[in-house]
Amino acid sequence: MPHRFINPPAEIMQARNQNIYETPDDTRSPFFRDYCRILHSTAYRRLKHKTQVFYDVSNDHICTRMEHVQHVESVAYSLAQGLGLDVELTRAIAIGHDLGHAPFGHYGEVVLNDLIKDYFSDEYRRTHFGNDDTKLFWHERNGLRFVDSIELLSDPQGVKRNLNLTYAVRDGIISHCGEIDENGLRPREEAIDLNTFDRPGRFMPYTWEGCAVKIADKIAYLGRDIEDAITLGFISEQGMSELKSLARRFTGTETLNTTGIMHSLITDLCKNSSQDEGLTLSQDKLELLNEVKRFNYAYIYGSKDFDVYKDYARLVLTSIFTKLYDAYDGKHTISTLDKRYGTKYRKLTSEFIKWLSTYCVDSMSYDDNPGFNAADLNNEKIYSSLETRDIYCHAIIDFISGMTDAFAIELFGELIAF
Repeated sequence: MPHRFINPPAEIMQARNQNIYETPDDTRSPFFRDYCRILHSTAYRRLKHKTQVFYDVSNDHICTRMEHVQHVESVAYSLAQGLGLDVELTRAIAIGHDLGHAPFGHYGEVVLNDLIKDYFSDEYRRTHFGNDDTKLFWHERNGLRFVDSIELLSDPQGVKRNLNLTYAVRDGIISHCGEIDENGLRPREEAIDLNTFDRPGRFMPYTWEGCAVKIADKIAYLGRDIEDAITLGFISEQGMSELKSLARRFTGTETLNTTGIMHSLITDLCKNSSQDEGLTLSQDKLELLNEVKRFNYAYIYGSKDFDVYKDYARLVLTSIFTKLYDAYDGKHTISTLDKRYGTKYRKLTSEFIKWLSTYCVDSMSYDDNPGFNAADLNNEKIYSSLETRDIYCHAIIDFISGMTDAFAIELFGELIAF
């Protein structure tokens, strides 16, 4: 079909550091290179062991964060094909959109948010996280931080470098917030400094492809979360009765599942969207989306059954943070960590020292750590020499936010083993 949408200017192709890491014989587009770099990143691999909504690592059929990302990619791909968008850009944004998620799902974000509020100085917090105490840590901005400054890949010579993604993909990651109820999504008109985002959803994406991922994120999770909740017996009899009522109202059956929701909303978007109208749902399908979302918040996300899980997640993440926090010793921090904790908390200590050594200046590298070699690194040193406790605290937050649920639990196990 003919392309119905027009992309913004050529700056969407621009890599963060100008040099776009291409080789003369590379047949891939810049966006597909971005897709491959994200696919091979550590942060992407870890998504398979991060909670989506329900923490149940023993059940192979409960949706993980990686499975959710694949669902979003599938929905966004269908929209891109149906609307004549750039499929490779759409897929790259979709596969990278949740790289910044903390362990333990959205509640992990709440815990990290509280730690930032409680442990960082007012000045550093305002400069690096903003003024809204409820939105200090949010995964869209953390995702941009990861792809810009934390995630590393080895070049052909074995030297690890930052990902250096294109502007369009980076923009799609930080602007993908799908929790805002709107219809007729349209890209913003100007390329901006992405560091000016100070809250989720402040700016629309700069590309139609980013808008497609933004709506795909919402389409992808609503039905699947219902299916998982039913599998785990999470929804009350009253909730099941209301769900059947919603199904009869919108589908004429007593079934409302992710397959039906995805198909219905994707086809409706492709039918009603245009250059002039934006990405638009019919009134009936917009009502369906918002009703399902309301149901999920009432019977799933807001359930008291999550309370014990939340208490546990807070205990695990807070314990790791405070244990590492106590070891700050300025430029001597790495050696102090090793002396104080190296024997008692071996995994926690070795992994965090390796983390610090990777992102601190070379003079602070700790080459005695197995598997670490400072000569193999050519990346941003975002923690410099740990000049302040705030910088050190930021390193801990980054370290924790990159963890899988299982790894965080393993480190917590060290802390309570006597």
